[in-house]
Amino acid sequence: MALERPKKSNKTQPTPRKKTKSSISYADSFNSFIKGLKSERFRISIGFILSVFVLFLFVSFVSYFFSGAADKSVFDNMTFRESLSYRQSVKNWGSVMGSYFSELFIDNSFGIASFSLLYFGIIVSFRLMKVKIVPIWKSFLQTSFWLIFGSIALGYLTDVLPVLQPSFFALGGNHGIYITNQLNSFIGKFGTLLFIISSFVVYLIIVWSRAIPFFKSLLVKKEKNRENQSQLDEEAVAIGTEIVPEEWIVTQATEEEEEIEEFVDIEPIETVDEKKDEVIFEIDPLKTENNNSDDENESDKAKSKQLVEQLGRYDSTLDLSKYQPPTLELLKSYGMESDLQIDMEEQKANKDRIVKTLRNFDIEIESIKATVGPTITLYEIVPKSGIRISKIRNLESDIMLSLAATGIRIIAPIPGKGTIGIEVPNNDPQIVSMHSIIRSKKFMESRYDLPIALGKTITNEIFMFDLTKMPHLLVAGATGQGKSVGLNAIITSLLYKKHPSQLKFVLIDPKKVEFNIYGSVEKHFLAKLPDGEDAIITDTTKVVHTLNSLCMEMDSRYDLLKKAHVRNIKEYNEKFAGRELNPEKGHRYLPYIVVIIDEFGDLIMTAGKEVEMPIARIAQLARAVGIHMIIATQRPSVTIITGVIKANFPARVAFRVSSMIDSRTILDTPGANQLVGRGDLLFSQGSDLTRVQCAFVDTPEVEQIARFIGNQRGYPTAFYLPEYIGPENEGVSPSAADLSKRDVLFEEAARMIVATQQGSTSMLQRKFSIGYNRAGRLSEQLEIAGIVGPNESGKVRQVLIQTEYDLEQLLKMLP
Repeated sequence: MALERPKKSNKTQPTPRKKTKSSISYADSFNSFIKGLKSERFRISIGFILSVFVLFLFVSFVSYFFSGAADKSVFDNMTFRESLSYRQSVKNWGSVMGSYFSELFIDNSFGIASFSLLYFGIIVSFRLMKVKIVPIWKSFLQTSFWLIFGSIALGYLTDVLPVLQPSFFALGGNHGIYITNQLNSFIGKFGTLLFIISSFVVYLIIVWSRAIPFFKSLLVKKEKNRENQSQLDEEAVAIGTEIVPEEWIVTQATEEEEEIEEFVDIEPIETVDEKKDEVIFEIDPLKTENNNSDDENESDKAKSKQLVEQLGRYDSTLDLSKYQPPTLELLKSYGMESDLQIDMEEQKANKDRIVKTLRNFDIEIESIKATVGPTITLYEIVPKSGIRISKIRNLESDIMLSLAATGIRIIAPIPGKGTIGIEVPNNDPQIVSMHSIIRSKKFMESRYDLPIALGKTITNEIFMFDLTKMPHLLVAGATGQGKSVGLNAIITSLLYKKHPSQLKFVLIDPKKVEFNIYGSVEKHFLAKLPDGEDAIITDTTKVVHTLNSLCMEMDSRYDLLKKAHVRNIKEYNEKFAGRELNPEKGHRYLPYIVVIIDEFGDLIMTAGKEVEMPIARIAQLARAVGIHMIIATQRPSVTIITGVIKANFPARVAFRVSSMIDSRTILDTPGANQLVGRGDLLFSQGSDLTRVQCAFVDTPEVEQIARFIGNQRGYPTAFYLPEYIGPENEGVSPSAADLSKRDVLFEEAARMIVATQQGSTSMLQRKFSIGYNRAGRLSEQLEIAGIVGPNESGKVRQVLIQTEYDLEQLLKMLP
């Protein structure tokens, strides 16, 4: 009998199956409901409703100050339900509801400080609608402080000065009155005042980075400053020059530093926004050259430390303090991008065909598994022992025939694994949008210096790399296989991640149609020659001049690194941010420069060695100084991608090509000829190959991004590269030598230099709020005209004209 008991348990098995089906349906419904709540439309709808409600409360609160007394006399001591019957008598602009909420928050709770709740409400509503103004946690902390602090401060104020208390509501609300009474009973009115003041000071120290220097400056004796200033004035009169204090400072003035300007003489070089970036260097002309270098270094370190304490670290982004990076709404979304749709029937059929084909050739396998990507599925097989790998590799065409695929790729073996890979295109490839890449956590939280998100791998992971580690990139592929989209994806990644002060592009486009959509970001992200009319370089002669100018910029940066005793641009900018480098000695913040050349083959055919040699020189040396190159071509032949180019471009991207020879030319291995096109690519760095589906970013999306950036306030001009002086124009630059085309500020600058008897380029920057390159050209033109002497390293130019009368006579003689 005991043996029959398991049979009874078996009879109960069908019952839970029915429950499982119903539970699954409920689970599906619940999941669908949760997905609906997380959808973009739902969030935007909730955000809009919340913003309308905040507007309603604001109108009601304002109306309360005018109608609150009348409404209070009618509705005092009534419940909300009772007040509905008297709603015709309500004077508040928000009727009964508005009067109720106003009474609840203003009189019964926090008083006038209740307005801070509206601030938090509007921040949350905008965030739900994907408009980021202030981080939510920051706005929550600020709202909490002002809600409580404002209520207590107003409650204390009306307690000390009852005459300020309105007749029908409390300025600090019931909360403010209660807390104030409690504080007064414990620590007295004077103690409560100290508590309020100290709370506000602590709040300032936490939220305002300049608070500590500001409070320190209040303790400085102004009499001592006046004595020092008068002493400097006397010295200036004695030597007949402008006041030039001893120490050098690098300072950035913001709207929050007006108090500090009382103690530091700040003059702007170039004003491009409400917050302005200023670099000032001042040096005592009487300082001798025989000072001990160690003492100078110690003194400079002490001064830089003092300046950091007073003014904070140098921040290049204050040049354009209100610049906003492009938003995600500018990119197109393609449905449920995060969910990869897998056709299980297709995968099973392909597995069976692969196994059958291998068995037809007497190849048995132990296991096979599939990894599904957006456009490619990787089948990993483990052959039985004794099977030669070369035997499987030779079956590539047979497997392709059995699968009826457009192209497959066999990886035998997969590096780091004991398996053989067979990559098979999906019948229904999915689009990898740039929207899904940019919004990913991996991209958003990336700490790369130059992050490039190229697309997704076979395992559906975001594929990213840091261009500074590459350090240069070769992109090649046949026409129409996704090369232009790939370049747009590279540029888009950088535009979304970097500030205009940190990155500049040099765009070279011989075809004249690929990069013209980026023309609107000229004053934000583009670099060009000073005499260049268009920031997108299309003329071959201008290309040669630009590449040679980049070599000059590279040499100049290496000189700066040598003077700063650092090895790369990151260390240099870190020192400059720490105010350890003297801008009067030529030091400046160095942005990264990314040079992108589309259709490199056309340049080689037209310019040859004139183009190849500067490119090779930049590729060999420019990594340390932050100049990186990306060259692209649709003709991957050995005459275009030469040994010199391949040796200096270790990172390579290969789209589909027509032959194995072209693949070997690009990657030094076959594989690119087996790609399926439409953005399917192989990324190579060293010996590793990674298959990636390039992110798709359409031309209208790029135009919207460029327009969004271009509509914001930018720099006065594009970033100017050094002027290149060709062999035919030895001496000064053409724009400087031709005085008939002199700068519009030429005469004004000449008069100022003669009046002050100082030929300083940095002074021209400060007085006229112009950039370094334009000030340098002005100095060259003044030199050609005979107004100032030649440039002497580390010294101010000598002024050759002594009187304004002589200057006016000279100006009349100029063309």
